Amino acid sequence: MSLTTTDLSVRRVAGNIGAEISGITLSGDLDDDTIADIRQVILAHKVVFFRGQHLDEAAQTAFAARLGPLTTAHPTVPALAEHQAVLDLNSERGGGRANSWHTDVTFVERPPSFSVLRSVHIPAYGGDTVWANTVRAYDELPAQLQELADRLWALHTNEFDYAKLGLNDEGVVDAASSDYAQVFSSVGYETLHPVVRVHPETGERALLLGGFARQLAGYSSTDSSALLRIFQDHITSLENTVRWSWTVGDVVIWDNRATQHYAVSDYGAQRRNVRRVTVVGEVPVSIDGKPSQSKKGDATDYNLALAS
Repeated sequence: MSLTTTDLSVRRVAGNIGAEISGITLSGDLDDDTIADIRQVILAHKVVFFRGQHLDEAAQTAFAARLGPLTTAHPTVPALAEHQAVLDLNSERGGGRANSWHTDVTFVERPPSFSVLRSVHIPAYGGDTVWANTVRAYDELPAQLQELADRLWALHTNEFDYAKLGLNDEGVVDAASSDYAQVFSSVGYETLHPVVRVHPETGERALLLGGFARQLAGYSSTDSSALLRIFQDHITSLENTVRWSWTVGDVVIWDNRATQHYAVSDYGAQRRNVRRVTVVGEVPVSIDGKPSQSKKGDATDYNLALAS
């Protein structure tokens, strides 16, 4: 990797995904060459980590906007007060316990391109986040499974599994989590995405699945579940992942077009608070050039660039 600036120090964190960047303070005032270098590292390593940044909402938003136009905080969940682009994920209010593998907001036609997450309050133990490389997962599939995946389409939705609605990490009904889930699914969205998308910047092929993918088009629920599990298991194999133990002030940026992630809910009643800003993404395109199709819900207002 050839970087323009010499200020960045890049250290790989795991063998197949993840790098830590040091020697820089994130802000909206960084020069264009530095922003280009950060973007290059994200594209190469899929997720990048910064320690000791201690940004506030305004600084986080200003920096994220250098990566592209911003979305609103979420299609259904209200933004943090006075910060339209900031999603507050606070375990005390039911947010942040995303203890399932997913790619952000794939239930809309244009999932985010990048997610920028910073830590505000971290529990004394637990609360790590794990990311998986969906490009490598595709590359490592046997040829026959690649050929099958290339032809598949999956319906993604924000509707919860109501059998698990409101359960905390101990399997007990939690009122805050239940309320949050109700808000999350208050407006229904469904989008048909290719199981294999072509990355618009790198040209790589990536598996587009995760927890919001509920049904493969043209398959029975039984066959669909079995096939989804096969592909999902390849995505989340340990060799394909990186795990981050948070400290207050950390900032993590990931390419939402090439990853899945899992927030580990293993911290009991402790508070965990992180805040996310997302960058407008493109409509995913299959290997034969067909775009994703919105089937339910209008997410136009989710993209500030489209709503302005």
